[in-house]
Amino acid sequence: MSKKNISQEKIIQAFIASAFDKSAGATSLADVSEGLEIKKASLYNHFESRDAMYEATMAYCAQEVSSIRFLEEKTLESIKGGKVAPAAVFKKLITRYFELFENEPLFQIYVFVHSEQYFNLEALKIVEGENNQICDSIKDILTAFVAAKKLAKKTEKELKDIAGEIAAVLIQHRDSYIAARKETVRQNPDSKAGGLFALPTDEAALGRTLKLVETMLKSL
Repeated sequence: MSKKNISQEKIIQAFIASAFDKSAGATSLADVSEGLEIKKASLYNHFESRDAMYEATMAYCAQEVSSIRFLEEKTLESIKGGKVAPAAVFKKLITRYFELFENEPLFQIYVFVHSEQYFNLEALKIVEGENNQICDSIKDILTAFVAAKKLAKKTEKELKDIAGEIAAVLIQHRDSYIAARKETVRQNPDSKAGGLFALPTDEAALGRTLKLVETMLKSL
């Protein structure tokens, strides 16, 4: 690959790919350059050090994760119309959310950030921001259903508490889903996007999540 075809973004993606297999701490500049099929010295045309590359990778991941939204604006509009039920809405949103982890690069980005949250404050902030976004989105959904009289009237505190409980279930199952999927991909390297085949959604794991959330909704 010629020098002119190498960008900071491609280097960052190569770093994330290597970190997926070896962990971020074990990934060297040589690993990154090997993945890009360039000389290690060429990396210094874009980053002054490995630390600078790592920091840029974290910033890149923060931007990518922040662009993902659990709640779609059109969902709130459909709820206001009074034509959809809570269970149906959550099923659609959770299924869509889990499907995000079927392929690269978002799957690898999530694995990178979730692995690094125990060693890096910025990674922890990314994870916390994503989790808070999910909780806020669920509260907005519940509030919309109350306004549409599809759920019994709740106080602001009750809505916040219920949203927190549902979000906690979703986050726990998401993290387990990512961890299990990571191991599956490692055992089947060709399952990555761009390989011979991509892994389908784990319907059993998704089904367990949906059933638990549906049970919680029925109690409201």
